[in-house]
Amino acid sequence: MSTCLSSSHVCQAPCSQQRSRGQGAALHVAARLPERVARQQISCRAQKESSWIQHMGKSAAATLAAALLSVSSIPASAIATEFDVMNTSTPSLNYLIDDAGVLNKTTKKSVNDRLYKIETETGYRLEVVTVRKLEFEADAFAFGDKLVAKWFPEKSDADKKGVMIIVTTGKDGAITGGPSFTQKVGDSMIDSVIGENIPIFTEQEKFNETVTSSVKRLESALTGQKDPGAPQRAAEGRTRTYKTKGETQDKKGIFSTIVLVLLGISVVVPMLQYWGYTSKE
Repeated sequence: MSTCLSSSHVCQAPCSQQRSRGQGAALHVAARLPERVARQQISCRAQKESSWIQHMGKSAAATLAAALLSVSSIPASAIATEFDVMNTSTPSLNYLIDDAGVLNKTTKKSVNDRLYKIETETGYRLEVVTVRKLEFEADAFAFGDKLVAKWFPEKSDADKKGVMIIVTTGKDGAITGGPSFTQKVGDSMIDSVIGENIPIFTEQEKFNETVTSSVKRLESALTGQKDPGAPQRAAEGRTRTYKTKGETQDKKGIFSTIVLVLLGISVVVPMLQYWGYTSKE
C-alpha cells in the first residue's frame, strides 16, 4: 500500500510540472503577442513608405525622361544660339552661316556667289550669319566683334573682313568688321541697313529678303556702285523692334535654368530610390 501511494505521488509530480510549464509558456506567448503585432505594424508601415518612395521615384524618373524627350525632339534651328556659331571654324569657301535655318537654297546659293564675287574683285570679305536668338551676348555688335576676333585673330587678316549678324527672334542685327572694312562701308550705310533693311523685313518674317537686300546694299558700298536704297516701311506697321534691358534679362538664361532643373531631378531620383531600398532591408 505504501508502495502504491509512493508511486502515485511520483506520477503526479511530473504532471503538475508539465501543467505549470504549459501555463508559463502560454503567459510568455501572451506577453510577447503585443510585441509581435507592433513589429508587424512597423513592417507594414515601412513597406508602405518604401512603396510610396519607389512610386515617387518612378514618377520623377518618368517626368525626367519625358522632359529630355521633349527637349531632344525640338528641332536644332529652334534652339540655335550664338554658341553654335562660335564653335564653327574659320569660314573659307562658305560666306553664309544660316544657323537659324530660315533661308532657302536659292538664297544661300545666290548670296554665297555674290559674296565670293565681292571678295574676288575688291579683296573685302563679308560673312553673313543668322541666329535665332542671343543667349549669352545681349548685344549683336559685341557678338560680331567676337566672331571677327575668333575667325581672324591677326589684325592684318581682320582688316578687310566683315560680319553681318541677323537675329531672327529679336528682329535686329549688326554689321561690324576690321578698320578698312567698316571705313569702306561707312557708318551711314551700316546704320541704314541695321535700322531699315533688317528690322523691316524680319518683322514680316521675310528673312530671305532681309539677307539679299542687305547684301546688295553692302555690295554697292564695297564696289563703289549706286546704293539701291532702303525699303520703305508702312506707316501703320511702325513697331518697336529692339528689346529693352528688362526684356533681355527676363529671357536670358531660360535654357540654362531648364538644364539645371533636369540635372537636379537626375540627382534626387537615384537618392530617393536608394533610400527606399535600404529602408526596406
